Parts: sequence; C-alpha cells; structure tokens
Amino acid sequence: MTGSGFRQDTGQAFPIYITVVAGLLFLALAYLAVGQASVNRGGAQTAADAAALAAAQDRRDLLAGKWVDDILDPTKWEAVFDGDVTLPDSCWRADELAAQNDAGARCSQQGPLAFTVEAETDRSVGRSVVPGTEKFKSTASAKAVIDPLCVFEKPGEGAHGDVLPRLSCKGGRDWDLDPHDLTHLPEPQDLFDVHLAAD
Repeated sequence: MTGSGFRQDTGQAFPIYITVVAGLLFLALAYLAVGQASVNRGGAQTAADAAALAAAQDRRDLLAGKWVDDILDPTKWEAVFDGDVTLPDSCWRADELAAQNDAGARCSQQGPLAFTVEAETDRSVGRSVVPGTEKFKSTASAKAVIDPLCVFEKPGEGAHGDVLPRLSCKGGRDWDLDPHDLTHLPEPQDLFDVHLAAD
C-alpha cells in the first residue's frame, strides 16, 4: 500500500517536472534571443558611429586641403573654417565604412560641419523562440561634427599673401606662417577636431 502510494505520487510529479523544465528551457532560449538582438544592435551602433566619423573626417581633410589652396589669400580663411565652401560630397565614406561593418547606411550632411548616419545591419537577429526575429534587422543612428580648432586675426581689405595671420590653435600651438616657405603646415587634425555628438 505504501509502495503503491509512492509510485502514484511519483507519477503525478513527473508531468510537473517536465513542465518546469520546459518553462526553464523556453526562458533560456528567450534570454538567448534577447542577447542576440543586443549583439545585433551593438553592431548597428558601431556601423553608424564609424560611418558618421568617416564622412566627417573626409570633409575635414577636404576643408584642410581647401585652406592650403587658399593659404595666400587669408580673406578666404574664415569661410573655410566655417565650412562655407563648395566641396565634394563626403557621404560616400559613410557608405564604405558601414559596408565594412556589415550594414547599410543613409548619410546626410547637417549644415557645413556635421553628418548624421542611420545604419541598418545586413543580417537579421536570426530564428529564435520569439516570433519575427528571423526578419528583424537592427538600426542605429549617429552624428559626427567638425569643430574648428584655430582662430586668427581677420585681415583687412586689400590684404595679400605677403604677411599671413598667425594661427592660434587649441592645445597652445601657434603657427607663424611664412608665405615664402610653406613646407611645414598644420595637419588636418591640427585645424579641425572630429567627434561624435548627441543626435
């Protein structure tokens, strides 16, 4: 009688045990799906950050090149440092960097000295116990800005390249430019800073 009762209790507990194990397994798989989504989201953010910075750095280099082109006409410097010059589009660099990070990018220039990028991962989260994840792709956005690092005394009308203004740049670096010896000029990173900013 006692043995029969024990077997009956064991038989009743077994379905409960199976239900508990199945529930724990489902929770583990759901947790794994959340982890996969988090990793995918991190990949999208990495792609967006890299793409926005790449576009801004390309424009920084173009601005620095434009400044070198106009170095003997200091009346044009202000426009260069304000970004108020016509230059080729730099969003191609965002597309390139996003592709290297397995994502697509939608890049737009925000004014003369900023870029925003929306990136979407090429890969989905993948199949999981959460319905729809096999089609879900993560997206993220980033903004990169270009900050001029140097100031100078604006030349008066009729100024020419015989005497160039001193460039005073952040970090305590001053550049006394000799129009007759332009072999040692600031690098793009000396003239402009590029960094991520809040959207």
